[in-house]
Amino acid sequence: MRRDMPSRPDHSCAPVARSAPWRAVVVLLLGLLWSVASAQTSSIESALRAYGTGAAFPASAPAKRVALPDEWAQTHPGGRGPLWYRAELPPLSGADPGGEMQALFIEHACSNLEVFLNGEKLHSDDRMSAPDTRHCERPRLVTLPAALLRGSGNVLDIRLDGYPLAEVGSRRRAGALSHLVVGPQSELAARHAWLTTLRVSAPQALGATLLLLGVYMVALGFMNRRESHVAYFGALCVGWALLNGRPWLGSMPLGHFEAELLACTMLGFITWAAVQFLLRDAGSRQRVADIGLPVQCALMAASLALAGPQRLHAVATAWVFLLAGQVLAAAAWHLKHHRRGRGGWLTAGLLGTVTLAGAIEFAAQWTGSLPSPPTLASHVARILVPAIFALVGLRLLQLQGRPMPQPEQDQAALEQRVHEVTLEIERNFRQVAELRVEQVTERERKRIAADLHDDLGAKLLTIVHTSDSERISTLAREALEEMRLSVRGLTGRPVRLADALGDWRAEIVSRLGQAGIEGDWNAPEDLPQTLSARAYVQTTRILREATSNIIKHSGATQCTVHAHITDDDFQFIVQDNGEGIGSEVDGRLDRGHGLASMKNRARQLQGQCLVESVPGRGTVIRLTVPLDHATQLS
Repeated sequence: MRRDMPSRPDHSCAPVARSAPWRAVVVLLLGLLWSVASAQTSSIESALRAYGTGAAFPASAPAKRVALPDEWAQTHPGGRGPLWYRAELPPLSGADPGGEMQALFIEHACSNLEVFLNGEKLHSDDRMSAPDTRHCERPRLVTLPAALLRGSGNVLDIRLDGYPLAEVGSRRRAGALSHLVVGPQSELAARHAWLTTLRVSAPQALGATLLLLGVYMVALGFMNRRESHVAYFGALCVGWALLNGRPWLGSMPLGHFEAELLACTMLGFITWAAVQFLLRDAGSRQRVADIGLPVQCALMAASLALAGPQRLHAVATAWVFLLAGQVLAAAAWHLKHHRRGRGGWLTAGLLGTVTLAGAIEFAAQWTGSLPSPPTLASHVARILVPAIFALVGLRLLQLQGRPMPQPEQDQAALEQRVHEVTLEIERNFRQVAELRVEQVTERERKRIAADLHDDLGAKLLTIVHTSDSERISTLAREALEEMRLSVRGLTGRPVRLADALGDWRAEIVSRLGQAGIEGDWNAPEDLPQTLSARAYVQTTRILREATSNIIKHSGATQCTVHAHITDDDFQFIVQDNGEGIGSEVDGRLDRGHGLASMKNRARQLQGQCLVESVPGRGTVIRLTVPLDHATQLS
């Protein structure tokens, strides 16, 4: 069965290049309509169909005549390929010597296709053993060689392999074959070029634009959290570009079901981004949406995975209705609560246009094939939606680049000032809290010091003066000195370094003299620095421990103490001429002679205590305390 269409004279489109861009688009669409209506072509609208897996039309298999276009979802429900189609070509001028080259044009074939003319293969898509749904968007133009054409009785065989509707997320990717058009190659090449532009080239260019624009907007929105709607619109653009860019992407390392699952799940992500953009742009932030939308994406992926390949289309259709309702509800909320003056009319117009284009696209994908004009409208809709997204994205970027109106600037300045004042209040509160703790701690220290001085000190002093035992009296006197030192540390009063040196000299020289050891003291005088109470107490205890070790263990007859300040460090060098530390004692130094305690106290002052000894040649103790740290300790 064929239909002949008369030809019309050619019309020049040269002035379009000098017209406005929108006029070029109009002329492009009119040219497509004219090309479809005016070509000297013949349309084959029926063919014999038979199932067969061989390399040629299965002549012995039962064949059925079907009308073209042939949608498997309607005429072969649940069936799989490959299916063979056989049709007889009308008489062609290309069969005559000197005639114009003839071609076969197939507007839609899903998925993989092989074309035979009189038993000779003319065309084959890749991977015929594994159908690839990316081919569904590409129109095919197959040249019919004159050498294979006969004067009459030319037989055209087509082998088509695809997937049943149940195993794809969209009807566009289910097995189907459109009507076949044969005629002059020059006529069909123009039609092929128009459809390739509408269905492949233009969506590909817009998809790349949306992808770049979306990534930039996501980054911009993350840098400015107050403009989160920009990030969500960028995510919407990225999701749309990835979803509709599948036909021209390279082969993915995924099986058919995994690729369909990923494509359907992308609809959930797009809905998430679209709803959040509409809410945030209207100045609303819903906690239900913040939590529910990402959970919904996970549930959608899980439900599709559990449905399996045989129920993928049914579950995906249910989800599409739910997601479309959410987007429409968010759009209505946006229009109701959007308060930006005359810009609301622009937003309403854009939403209306996107809704109309989405409805056309939905009808084409989910309700089956439509007559030629709606099919063309669906192609235009697939270009219109990303084009509108790109325009809205550019508009949002333009608004981001403009200076804010004065009220918004004042509000932003006020918010910044409130933020700064809040931080200052928090900082002051922490300081007050810390000061309160310090005051309580200081008060408690003074109370403990007073109790020690008044109670324990008085009792120890009584023991010193009333005890008949010299040993008990000596121990009580030493305990009284330790208690007084502890009380001094608790009170927290700083000590002049010159006074501290005087106290240390009197105590060390006196103790050495009582033990029969000659003491030599060398230290500078009239030092202006002061020591904190803690630094004074810790240094005193280190010097006492060092003096006690010399008296008890060294066997020395002479001890020299040097004190000096070098590079902001306060340093003591205590050297004796005793027996030194033998190897048998070396392992018990920290336990038996309190050197670990001395080193520990030095570390608490951010200093160090080093012990150098050679058996038979005495011992040297070097105590170094950073003066700036010692004067700041409390």
